[in-house]
Amino acid sequence: MTEKNLADQGTLVVSGERTSALLDRVDRIEVALERALLAMPDEATARVRRTLTEVRGRLALGVDRTVVALVGGTGSGKSSLFNALARLDFADVGVRRPTTSQVTACVWAQDATPLLDWLGVSTDRRIERESALDGDTQADLRGLVLLDLPDHDSIEAEHRAVVDRLLPQVDLLVWVVDPQKYADDALHTGYLRHLVGHEASMLVVLNQIDTVPVDAQAALMRDVDRLLREDGLEGVGVHAVSARTGVGLPVLRGVLADAVERRGIAEVRAASELDDAARELRRAVGTEELDADALPRVAATDALAYAVGLPGAIDAARDAGRSSRRVAAGPAQGDHVELVRRTWLERVGHGLPEPWRERLDEQVAPLTELTSAVGAAVAEVVAEPVRSRAASVWRTLGVLVGLAALVVAGVVVGAVAGAQGWTDTATLAAVAGGAGLLLAAGAWGLAARAERGAGRRRSEQFAEASRAALAEVVETRLARPSIVVLADHRAVREVASV
Repeated sequence: MTEKNLADQGTLVVSGERTSALLDRVDRIEVALERALLAMPDEATARVRRTLTEVRGRLALGVDRTVVALVGGTGSGKSSLFNALARLDFADVGVRRPTTSQVTACVWAQDATPLLDWLGVSTDRRIERESALDGDTQADLRGLVLLDLPDHDSIEAEHRAVVDRLLPQVDLLVWVVDPQKYADDALHTGYLRHLVGHEASMLVVLNQIDTVPVDAQAALMRDVDRLLREDGLEGVGVHAVSARTGVGLPVLRGVLADAVERRGIAEVRAASELDDAARELRRAVGTEELDADALPRVAATDALAYAVGLPGAIDAARDAGRSSRRVAAGPAQGDHVELVRRTWLERVGHGLPEPWRERLDEQVAPLTELTSAVGAAVAEVVAEPVRSRAASVWRTLGVLVGLAALVVAGVVVGAVAGAQGWTDTATLAAVAGGAGLLLAAGAWGLAARAERGAGRRRSEQFAEASRAALAEVVETRLARPSIVVLADHRAVREVASV
């Protein structure tokens, strides 16, 4: 690990790969929380913010110290256990204990002033255990910060508030119970059942085991374990000790020494807290969302085309030569546009929790804006009247050939009338006139064909331009706002699933 000094906080941070990964996860959850803000209840948001603040603060103070808190109810012998582990008479015991809401701390070597300040431990309630006189007898606990908290079941609300404030800030919770009150509902309902998922950061110590007959101790331990499993807690270590006689203390001290040696327990605790934050986020999202490429753009464009009467306008645009009218679609029918918008929201919001569907509804263009945008878009696309040059050429040619055929017919009639009979010349002229009439008819047919082709091209261009204008409305007024909401949902879901 490498150490770096945070000048702005005045604390020493031990920054290793695991710690950096945890801090990175804090950042990602923080960003996800902002993106999910409107989709989460205020209480859940506050819980996640509080968790992130506590985890970030704890990591910033360094993971080279292991904070262990002794938590227990009145009469459990918690303060006596504290003194026994510290091998000093420092914590308040007996009749004085219920009168104080202050936290007592014992530190094994290493200056922990910034950490104890952050934990709110009064300066007159701190003691540094290891000294030159101890030699290496305390080396196994070097780096331990042991806290003695007020009684969690105290009738004083101030005492319980101190416990509730400090529980999320410590690395290892040691729940101290006694043979008479180990099944106390205030402990199990008020605390233990809310710590499912944090089994690696806690253990239970059954104190005053010397008051229990030897042949009943095993059954008592099994009963404690049973209650923990009923609380949903699996694999929690349970230890029997006597602060008065010293029974079990070497084993408990060894467990604490192992925790200190690992020095990863702070990170385990932080990871558990971040898992809790992720679970809060997970409740605010669905299991999936549409990809941006899967948005129903084409269907929405088709529906809007119907809403502005585009099919009829396209038919009108095919009349290229026989009409001088300018053709445009519209105006937009409000009820049809409303149906398009509603259908879009249903398809895009499918599978999203209700708050995200509401947010989607707020982000896409409202009905009046969408209707206005659709009408303005198609109004700018006009099919201008255009005459086909080919049709004009063929029509002119048909007229000329037809006139020539009429002239020839007139010549034939005159020749027959003047010669008083049908001659070879008249026959040739009649054939030529007939051929001319056929050519004229063919020219007119080609003119009509050219005219229809021009009309088809005109309508295709008009349809393409109109659909492009409608597609742009769909993209800007429906798709892009939806993509923002879906991207936020995806980001929150991915962070929450880690």
